[in-house]
Amino acid sequence: MTTAADMLATGFATLPDLIRAHALERGDRVAVADAKGGIDYRMLDAMMDRVAAALQRDGVAPGTAVAIVAAPTTEYAAAFLGTVRAGCVATPIAPSATPAAITAMIADSGAPIVFLDAENARALEGQHLTARAVLFSREGGSPDWTLAFAGEQSFDSWLAPDGAKPIPVPITPDDAFNIIYSSGTTGTPKGIVQSHAMRWAHIARNTAAGFDTAVTMIATPLYSNTTLVSFLPTLGWGGTVVLMGKFDARAYLELAQRYRATHTMLVPVQYQRIMALPGFDDFDLSAFRFKTSTSAPFSAALKADVVARWPGVLVEFYGMTEGGASCALNATANPTKLHTVGLPMPGHEIRLIDDDGVEVAPGEMGEVVGRSPAMMNGYHGRSQATRDAEWHDADGNRYIRHGDIGRFDADGFLTLMDRKKDLIISGGFNVYPSDLEAVLAQHPAVADCAVIGVPSEAWGETPVGFYVPRAGATDEAATILAWANAQLGKTQRLAALHVADELPRSAIGKVLKRELRDTLASTPPSS
Repeated sequence: MTTAADMLATGFATLPDLIRAHALERGDRVAVADAKGGIDYRMLDAMMDRVAAALQRDGVAPGTAVAIVAAPTTEYAAAFLGTVRAGCVATPIAPSATPAAITAMIADSGAPIVFLDAENARALEGQHLTARAVLFSREGGSPDWTLAFAGEQSFDSWLAPDGAKPIPVPITPDDAFNIIYSSGTTGTPKGIVQSHAMRWAHIARNTAAGFDTAVTMIATPLYSNTTLVSFLPTLGWGGTVVLMGKFDARAYLELAQRYRATHTMLVPVQYQRIMALPGFDDFDLSAFRFKTSTSAPFSAALKADVVARWPGVLVEFYGMTEGGASCALNATANPTKLHTVGLPMPGHEIRLIDDDGVEVAPGEMGEVVGRSPAMMNGYHGRSQATRDAEWHDADGNRYIRHGDIGRFDADGFLTLMDRKKDLIISGGFNVYPSDLEAVLAQHPAVADCAVIGVPSEAWGETPVGFYVPRAGATDEAATILAWANAQLGKTQRLAALHVADELPRSAIGKVLKRELRDTLASTPPSS
């Protein structure tokens, strides 16, 4: 029998095969735990077999999408991974989307089966599902809710019997592993098809991360690539994943202390809330070895605070769900580079291009395009959108457009200026919202902030800010606006500053600037 170590030393292995090897070699090690308990590798492997066998029994062919709309649990993990073992395409969908949007994404994927939990099943009542519903129920038997979904069935009754084995399915590197739908922050969500080769690259690149002995805290949703780039490598190397439901800073620290967590992936807003928590320094976090972050801007000041007060190495990853290329910043080892997102990872290539698709000169700003072993196959059913996301160099090599504007420094570290779509062109000048946000964030009365561009008759566009007041702050918006504009250049000055109870964010912490624009759409500034 080929060992997990042998597989990990090869050029390609599938995650289901790695989990099978771990089940044989370290079967009693906890693989996945949630608030209600955990399952070891032997149990996870058996549940994956039962899921895969049930899909085959129902005639779900390899390459077919299988959707999941649920909170993260051990059952979710088994359904996701069992789908992959059957050669099908795991399609996790954000419960935070509207019921109509969820229904549309299920239909777009072509999934004949969707796994739902109680909360999300209730949210979808009245929707016309194109997939048969399988309802998670930890207690066994029939769920304690009544729905009008045709052919609905509880997860326990749907599963193949104990001991069932699926027919082995050969899997190639180019086969689809999963579909992840984009957040929809810039329009209709697109299904991003990611291959087994891409997921293998995420596992293989973590040779030195210590995931084989890891206890990895997962506090972001399983439908997010941000989560999967920690969730999948942990299981690929044989570590333990601890799934947290709804994020709460104190509950996170309590759980991390209880499980002696060694690894975690958090988005910047989660780090912000954790580090601001009174009593943070009272928790025993000494077991931590490796902390990572991605998905949203991570301020240099916050990185420095995490490095100073939270044990273990802090690494920021920059990349995108579609793939392209990734950068990594070891914040612990590079205290003078905290304003950057680091260096391109080994085997990853990043170039910067102008609006005409021509590479810019060294030191100049340009749109980020990247290529690596971890790249999407394309957008599901959207060939034109796939082509629009690509850039090819003179040799025909395929790159993915990241949509960000960046600049390399003399040491090769990449600094991101802003999202290309968020760039404000005011009076012919480029204004980068991130520059303005960095100034606003320095005011002692500002806890959180964001800047957007809105139409202006005089300037084409003009920047407008939103901020969340820090607890106990007494400064008014007009005072903060005057202070910020005194720090900014003439072409950068904010036309207005609005108070907000909180900024609208996606489940993985990205500020939803489209929603901020919508709040001002009826009365845009004219100055």
